[in-house]
Amino acid sequence: MELTRIWLTLLALTAVTTALAFVPGPLAAAGLLVLALLKARAILGGFLHLSRETGWRGVFVVPLTIWLALIWGLHVI
Repeated sequence: MELTRIWLTLLALTAVTTALAFVPGPLAAAGLLVLALLKARAILGGFLHLSRETGWRGVFVVPLTIWLALIWGLHVI
């Protein structure tokens, strides 16, 4: 049941991503990157079961967050 909930969450986030893709501007780009981060967290925590392990999700999420912040910074420039 938990995997179904995560799958439905990913479907909803993908629908929001599709809708937001047509909005111009740096705030929309930031929103798209936040949605990408949320989808990555759902996959890491749900499908890869890293939410049960201590510290492992942070090992993946912190560099991903830094990378997405750098991408957004380059987009704003």
